[in-house]
Amino acid sequence: MINYIKLHISVLLAGFTGIFGKLINLNEGLLVFYRLWLAFIILCVLLGFVKKFPKENFSACIKLLGIGALLGLHFLLFYGSIKYSNVSVGVVCYSLVGFFTVIFEPLIEKTKFSATDLFYSLIAVAGIGLIFNFDTGCRFGILLGILSAAVFALYTIYNKVVDKPSKSMLFYELAGGALFITLIMPFYLYFNPVKHILPSYSDFGYLIILAFFCTIGLYILHIQVLKTIPPFTVSLCGNLEPLYGIGIAAVFLGEAKELNLAFFIGLALILLSVFLQSFLKHYHCSRLNKSFD
Repeated sequence: MINYIKLHISVLLAGFTGIFGKLINLNEGLLVFYRLWLAFIILCVLLGFVKKFPKENFSACIKLLGIGALLGLHFLLFYGSIKYSNVSVGVVCYSLVGFFTVIFEPLIEKTKFSATDLFYSLIAVAGIGLIFNFDTGCRFGILLGILSAAVFALYTIYNKVVDKPSKSMLFYELAGGALFITLIMPFYLYFNPVKHILPSYSDFGYLIILAFFCTIGLYILHIQVLKTIPPFTVSLCGNLEPLYGIGIAAVFLGEAKELNLAFFIGLALILLSVFLQSFLKHYHCSRLNKSFD
């Protein structure tokens, strides 16, 4: 029960990340660069206070740094989706994580393919299809959001496969993500030039909040719940992020005015997929428990 509460807290925190993507006046590349480095520095300071820096062997370090690179790529695509469309579209596309998890998980973990889980996910895909047609000006942002969901599905699965303490995983993954973004940043800025590289005072304040609560706090919770909850369930519960994200965007950014009926029907289908998965899984577990009584 505690881990499911942690899961939903992490989803709520994730709902706020899109808001910062709009509030921070930096392009997606610089935003992710500062977010990851600030989060890594803050984590190092916290670990320094308790004097417990994680130590892993070389092979484990390389794996965790690689997973961190996936996290950095996910952030880049996610904020690109928001910058090229809006918060609501960006967080709704995140709902496809469950669909991609169903496809990737059997291939990576060598497990049996689940047609039932695919059915739940296809309902979410139908919702995305409706949303895709609601505004032709958002299509590039939607495509970035879809790619972001695919990358995050890989990140979630590999986090489940690597059995390491959450502190070690977060430390090396943040380092991997920060190094990955640093390596590609010269090329990124060459093709996407900007006038100002340094954040303003208000942007820096938002970045600190984003780094501490919505990066360190969120991903510690995310890594912890993956130790006891299946990746597909975690991914599908993540489909609730649009509900939180759209609500927050409507309150703080007034985005509700931009959304039409097709968008909300698509959102309803996504939420239906979450409900069906949660309800039927609970029903199946209840019957299974009764059979052992």
